[in-house]
Amino acid sequence: MKNHFQPSRRGFIAGAALGATPIAALPTALPAQAAGGAAGPGGRVVTPDDPRYPDLVWGANQRWIGAPEAVHVAGSTGDVAKIVRAAVRAGRRIAVRSGGHCYENFVGDPAVRVVLDLSRLDEVTYDPRRRAFAVEAGATLGDVYRGLYKDWGVTIPGGSCPTVGVGGHIAGGGFGPLSRSLGLTVDHLAAVEVVVVDADGGVRTVLATRAASDPHHDLWWAHTGGGGGNFGVVTRYWFRSPGATGDDAGSLLPRPPSEVLVSTVAWGWPTVNETSFARLLKNFGTFHERNSSPGSPYAAMFSQFNLTHKSAGGFAVTTQIDARTPNAERLLDDYLAAVNEGVGVPTLVLERRRLPWLHAATQWPGFAATDTTTRFKGKSAYLRKGLSDEQIAAFHKHLTRADYHNPTAIVMLMSHGGKVNTVAPGATAVAQRDSVIKANYIGFWTDQARDDEHVAWVRDFYRDVYADTGGVPVPGDRTDGCFINYADADLADPKWNGSQVAWHRLYYKDNYPRLQQVKARWDPRNVFHHALSIPLPKS
Repeated sequence: MKNHFQPSRRGFIAGAALGATPIAALPTALPAQAAGGAAGPGGRVVTPDDPRYPDLVWGANQRWIGAPEAVHVAGSTGDVAKIVRAAVRAGRRIAVRSGGHCYENFVGDPAVRVVLDLSRLDEVTYDPRRRAFAVEAGATLGDVYRGLYKDWGVTIPGGSCPTVGVGGHIAGGGFGPLSRSLGLTVDHLAAVEVVVVDADGGVRTVLATRAASDPHHDLWWAHTGGGGGNFGVVTRYWFRSPGATGDDAGSLLPRPPSEVLVSTVAWGWPTVNETSFARLLKNFGTFHERNSSPGSPYAAMFSQFNLTHKSAGGFAVTTQIDARTPNAERLLDDYLAAVNEGVGVPTLVLERRRLPWLHAATQWPGFAATDTTTRFKGKSAYLRKGLSDEQIAAFHKHLTRADYHNPTAIVMLMSHGGKVNTVAPGATAVAQRDSVIKANYIGFWTDQARDDEHVAWVRDFYRDVYADTGGVPVPGDRTDGCFINYADADLADPKWNGSQVAWHRLYYKDNYPRLQQVKARWDPRNVFHHALSIPLPKS
């Protein structure tokens, strides 16, 4: 039975400057060689006749396989600058790939002629001059967690999929199992290095910091949730928590729990009727409404309600809590009891144990997803409150549809709030700072012939849940828009967004005009663009 319910995202669950360092010590316009080491010949060039080409023209989503003239595998910031310069001079559309987990066709677009692959830029180091941790944009989250923790005992509160690249993850805001206790990843972002293109086509490398006095501060701000592929090519991030002082590297970022208590409990679809299902979802929402303040003991807990289609046989709640939290075992028991209160259906305990934090963050399948050979379509929502009765009815309808079969079709309702909600909406580009749940609607499959069927299921489901607001989670009393890292091009299509609320308001709310101004300053030629990129402001 345990194997049947084995949790897996693609299986069954399918500011301050850099401390006291003076701004003069933080060069803001760097020559390529100084920024990224010795200038190289522009990296490795892989063309269609190269046997490596098929592996380099797609990322984690096999729906989007590009056909560029060349893939350039950069080895330094200098390489990146040379590749961008050559593409601009030749008039070739360029796109950037870090880990390749983009939900939409931003890199595989047929119009893209040059793909810039950053995967070899993967170093995680400590920069004593800046007293911050330098992470290259091609590093994966697993690389970052291992590097920071093994060498310095610290971490950043990033996502749960270890194969995700930090390049786009950070630019989109960065969120994961430690965010309720530590905030978003970008809340610890101290600086960013970006290769940009000027109005005259000149290419340069800029270092932008969170120091309000930095003349390039706006470029830093745009990379705290403005999304990837908008302003230039990120080559390196620096992390240091706000207010951290001193020279001890081990005190400049948060220390994760040494151990976490993990749990997976499940319900079999044959044992749950519509009434008991509704009670479960209502309980989950009510609990998070009441226990998501930053001072709550449950700020140390992250839980994911993995609602898979009935063809999977069942669905589960997977939970992690800092084992150092006083009465952690009792808190977990009380939480699970609250979720199942009045349901009348016993839970099946699939797993309950303690794990070292690094193992849980990089290898435990409860949250981590490692299969990058599927096709998928996803959508998102921020929830200020739990689901309404009408929304729960839509959940039950689509998760139990007899005309659809896909055990890896899922909606993940994830704990949010806590420390995330202590930051002002305009302090970073992430405007959603008072939600308690984040939702991810997603279907995974492998058969290309069934693309339309699977995409339709996700679209119809989502549209029905938010039927009262035009088929999308319009910012309001119950919902607060969408998460740019779960990019959904449907939001820009009136066929699927009938709300009359523009896609950019769903993602960025009141931060959008400021992002447009950053775009105008740093990418005035609109070199970096895709289906949901920030457009230049209208003149």
